[in-house]
Amino acid sequence: MAASPIAPRGRVVALALLVGAALAVSLSLRHVARQPAEAGPVRDAPRGWWRPALGEADLAPVDREALARQLSLPYTAGVVRASGRFGVRAWDRERAAPGVNLYLSGHAPEAVLMAMDGAVLHRWRYPFERAFPEREPSDDTVFFRRAALLADGDLVAIYQGGGVVRLDAGSRLVWRAQATPYNDLWVAPGGDRILILNKQASDRPDLRADGPVLEDFVVTLDGDGRELARASLLEAFERSAFHALLRPLGATADIFHSNTITVLDGAGTRASGPFAAGNLLVSLREIDTLAVLDPQARRVLWARRGPWRGQHEPSLLPDGRLLLFDNQGGAQGSSRVLAVEPESGAPQVLWPPRGVAFDSQQIGSAARLGNGDLLIVESERGAALEVDAEGRVVWEFRSPHRAGARGELVATLFDLVRYEATTPFLAPLAARGVASARRPAAAQAP
Repeated sequence: MAASPIAPRGRVVALALLVGAALAVSLSLRHVARQPAEAGPVRDAPRGWWRPALGEADLAPVDREALARQLSLPYTAGVVRASGRFGVRAWDRERAAPGVNLYLSGHAPEAVLMAMDGAVLHRWRYPFERAFPEREPSDDTVFFRRAALLADGDLVAIYQGGGVVRLDAGSRLVWRAQATPYNDLWVAPGGDRILILNKQASDRPDLRADGPVLEDFVVTLDGDGRELARASLLEAFERSAFHALLRPLGATADIFHSNTITVLDGAGTRASGPFAAGNLLVSLREIDTLAVLDPQARRVLWARRGPWRGQHEPSLLPDGRLLLFDNQGGAQGSSRVLAVEPESGAPQVLWPPRGVAFDSQQIGSAARLGNGDLLIVESERGAALEVDAEGRVVWEFRSPHRAGARGELVATLFDLVRYEATTPFLAPLAARGVASARRPAAAQAP
């Protein structure tokens, strides 16, 4: 079991409290432009991350008042239209990429492995209070924020701002680490190296005169959760040719809000230069910036700011462009999926087509599948879809995790990843899922 040493009290405690408060303010300010006037505290919702699942047009005035009382946090504000169907709503067996889907949701500390038809194949579940009984839980530790599945069926997962755990296939705790992770992790295929994003309060009057800033770090852990190294993203910018991107900064202490970290594999047309294998591709939400970091030199090698806003989940496409989920850069601040030329920054909109509603202000992802399709997660709507090269939806999933007397809240779908069923752990589960899909029945919901 790996654990962080206990820090001295006093200023360290005060700064730790500041981290949590500043993160909450950052989330609030990022969403204020999109927040309906009616939004208020969610008092009746379960713990976790939830959003309204009924459109305002569907509600009578009394219902609107009740819904307003249920809206608790800034990132839950907004309204989306619910559907009477959930689970897998569409599946083109001929066009969709094969495999199984691992998803994480704001309803519970669990990861669900799901067949293409929606049948649940396996679950990993472990409450934060059991893993870290000495730590205070929060609404952010009710769920797994991110997780990675290993070949033997083990799962590495993070509780937002809480800790890192490794579970075996039976959901038994292998180890825990008190490293404080935020938003993302990357796990080497063998599980012997893990990267997380971390924050610490720092006094930087040159950047923010009215108080400390939150400094983001890339932290390297070994296969047992012990810290090996850490690199400051702020220092990596300051010692690079891209330090001018640090201005202007946002109004909050959370000056970067890094939300994605990916180790580049050197595949595709950009196998050298800034995008060479081993360098780190990161996303910095608060300054609308993508960057590539040399983890050895601890220096930014490439960076570019918008026209995207509040982006998540950049990845390098085989043709050398960057794929990303642009949360707020579309018309009237709506969301879109872009392919971006690194040199010019020129974006191509890959999704949605004209006239299709698409919006996730705070969280979301897009990934290129093995067959060339896009797997898109519209997190705040609790939805995921696979889109082929012609723009056809060949697979669609709507979260079944609802709350409220009429199912008016839907859990945030933090992530959904398609795994090829090639490992000894996944192959028999996938075979069972294929057998299930052959039955002439309606789409199943987990």
